[in-house]
Amino acid sequence: MAAFTEMAPVLAFILFLCLGATWAVDKGNFKTCDQSAFCRQRALKPGESPYRALLETMELTNTRLTLQLINDNNKVRLLLELYRLQGNMTRVKINELKPLKPRYEVPDVLIKEPPTELALLSQDENGVVLSLGAESQRVIVSARPFRLDIMEGHDVLMSLNSRGLLAFEHLRMRKDHQAAKEEDEKIEEGMWEESFKSHTDTKPNPSAISLDFSLPGVENVYGIPEHADNLKLKTTNGDPYRLYNLDVFQYELYNPMALYGVVPVMLAHNTQRTTGIFWLNAAETWVDISSNTAGKTVFGKMLDYVQGSNEKPQTDVRWISESGIIDVFIMLGPTPKDVFSQYASLTTQAFPPLAALAYHQCRWNYNDQEDVKTVDAGFDEHDIPYDFIWLDIEHTDGKRYFTWDPHKFANPKEMLQGIKDKKRKMVAIVDPHIKVDSNYKIHNEIRSKGFYIKNKDGGDYEGWCWPSAGYPDFTRADMRAWWASMFAYDQYEGSMENLYTWNDMNEPSVFNGPEVTMHKDAMHGDWEHRDVHNLYGFYVHMATAEGLIQRSGGVERPFVLTRAFFAGSQRFAVWTGDNAAEWDHLKISIPMCLSLGLVGISFCGDVGGFFKSPSSELLVRWYQTGAYQPFFRAHAHLDTPRREPWLFGPENTALIRDAVRQRYTLLPYWYQLFYNAHLTGEPVMPLWIEYPQDSATFAIDDEFLIKDLLVHPVTEEGSRGVTAYLPGKDDVWYDVQTFQKHNGAQNLYIPVTMSSIPVFQRGGSIIPRKLRVRRSSTCMENDPYTLYVALNQQRAAEGELYIDDGHTFSYQKKEYIHRRLVFSNNILSSNLNSDSQFITASWVERILIIGASKPSKVTLQTAGQESTIEFDFDASMSVLTLRKPGMNAGENWKVMLQ
Repeated sequence: MAAFTEMAPVLAFILFLCLGATWAVDKGNFKTCDQSAFCRQRALKPGESPYRALLETMELTNTRLTLQLINDNNKVRLLLELYRLQGNMTRVKINELKPLKPRYEVPDVLIKEPPTELALLSQDENGVVLSLGAESQRVIVSARPFRLDIMEGHDVLMSLNSRGLLAFEHLRMRKDHQAAKEEDEKIEEGMWEESFKSHTDTKPNPSAISLDFSLPGVENVYGIPEHADNLKLKTTNGDPYRLYNLDVFQYELYNPMALYGVVPVMLAHNTQRTTGIFWLNAAETWVDISSNTAGKTVFGKMLDYVQGSNEKPQTDVRWISESGIIDVFIMLGPTPKDVFSQYASLTTQAFPPLAALAYHQCRWNYNDQEDVKTVDAGFDEHDIPYDFIWLDIEHTDGKRYFTWDPHKFANPKEMLQGIKDKKRKMVAIVDPHIKVDSNYKIHNEIRSKGFYIKNKDGGDYEGWCWPSAGYPDFTRADMRAWWASMFAYDQYEGSMENLYTWNDMNEPSVFNGPEVTMHKDAMHGDWEHRDVHNLYGFYVHMATAEGLIQRSGGVERPFVLTRAFFAGSQRFAVWTGDNAAEWDHLKISIPMCLSLGLVGISFCGDVGGFFKSPSSELLVRWYQTGAYQPFFRAHAHLDTPRREPWLFGPENTALIRDAVRQRYTLLPYWYQLFYNAHLTGEPVMPLWIEYPQDSATFAIDDEFLIKDLLVHPVTEEGSRGVTAYLPGKDDVWYDVQTFQKHNGAQNLYIPVTMSSIPVFQRGGSIIPRKLRVRRSSTCMENDPYTLYVALNQQRAAEGELYIDDGHTFSYQKKEYIHRRLVFSNNILSSNLNSDSQFITASWVERILIIGASKPSKVTLQTAGQESTIEFDFDASMSVLTLRKPGMNAGENWKVMLQ
């Protein structure tokens, strides 16, 4: 009976698949806060903290302050470390002074740790005041009770432990029940072990931690993905937001349940300032949010103002983690872009190959090589471009990764070569669960090297995830190095340079494990799985990406998709998981991707809904939305009817074709934005961060900006119109289809038909496009550019043009073209934005100046020569079209309107 009980989740999961995915998520399979023993720290109410700073223990160097904290209830001492980091950041670490054994500190996520100077301003028996370097910024450490306030002038920017909710369970050995009674020690239920369903989690050393942060003046907080919820985070009157990587199929919307990935970064924003909190902890974490303005209507807030209420808005946030230490980076902005730069200095976003930004075609599963060939030909027959076709688990030989089904995919290189001949690529799945099979080379090598995660008794941990599987310990650097070596062409038989990789099920997913994941008392060397859980997918992804880099001798940029992620996973790409073909899932994809972008993971998206079958209207609208989201991939479940773009009738095929082609025309712009994101950490789908003082933008999550393109997708069934907010009281916006001009700071009603994708270009911007759409992005490499110059109220505009080889790391050696485009005083010029070397065959074949006046003459100056340019002028739309100027896209040039 026990065996049947343990297998019940697996059998239920298989039944779920066989029934065609008609269930919603079974929330009973996943814990609530009340069912998670350490989350009961939440029961601690605000009040006077038992922690006191021992100022006599303070030591101050040029790089850090240390002092001891003592818990007056149990006399356990902690060590506080305070660092001032370059770029207006402060780091706070709290650990036990003398732990029973080391506590886990997260490695490998940070790219660097840049300490700078701290200076003591004053000290007395009540506390310490330190300078933070920036003008008038200081930190005040109060002694009794311990509290830390970060100030600027007279304003408190952020307070730590102001509500007295710091808690730090010190490591200790379990005593027998009678001894504990004799010492009057409270034995808390679930402290040393807890059960959930049929699983028991043993906890040799309970070690939960928590800390509260107060944010005066703040009503808007964002981030801490992944949740299927609104962009602006809600107050948590029910369950807190849960951060715990889990395999949640057909997840529920608008709740704080955990999903596939975790980025423990939160942004706080008001019209004066943006700050950020990066809670560097890889254990299960719950985040509580409360606000003194929660529940107040706009009328209520106005009434407070009229009645003279001086209550300042405040948001309070409490982080509770099961293990590890407190290690938090406080990013002090002051602008949104400053916060992104600060976070990027800790962990940067990768620069993907250009083809990865194009269209991807995926389903679970394309049946065999002939099926792949037929689908590939279908795109050509229907004149729809694509760059990647994807294979799920059925392509393998019996769920053995790094292999091919010998019957269905007997000649993988022949298949890959056929795709390569069309300048296209393939992605094949490689999951981290390894089939336990003595005839499987990968399994035998991992076992012989001792690379599997162990169970609490020391044997190899095994679970179900499609096959009966072992789980490699990717937290080990030697395991990751071995895994990376398996992607070499002589190891991964049948692979070629146009085969890329997809890591799924890497939460890790364990069908017969607690909450469909790994037991927390499994062991990674000296560390319990509870310490490292949220890092597992990050490490799988890291090792896979390194494998793709190594196989090319370090030349080629990798493309790897992951489902599970952590801070630092912005080096790679993610998707929105096992969603459903429902209108609400289309809508939620926007705030999900916006939230991910705010914490560094811009490369997000997916089209069509994984489960269920979309109506033709929903599918078209999803393609239209996805064409303007960073990761543009169609995806479908094994049991859904086929949904290649041409299977819904000629009219819908034409609509999907148009959406995909719009994406391809904008690839130069997407590529440029991802290059900037790689340098600066700025998301490629902002809205309020471009208008940080416009409170009307703070909670919008049904539209977004792709820097200078405002997109309001149609996400309502049967919609005949949408209302878009056009921000910026001094801005103008141009409909990209009609060039009709609209003023900013207004809600604009837009009638729509099935062909409509409401998109507006911001006045003052220059956007490069390639209008000759071919079968793949690689086929368009040397094609010409068209520049769309949208003039603002001052009849000026500026933009960029970035070009490199599209796929190697040569850009790091300045082998690229990065040009600054400026229109001012009736002159459009192109000049080098940085010292770099690259040659392009592309040229500028057309320039559209939107919002222009008719000139009498247009001349071009390039390479010391001057020539006349032909032009047309549409007076009804004020659009000037310059035809065939013909200059090379890498040259300096000027176009003068007279």
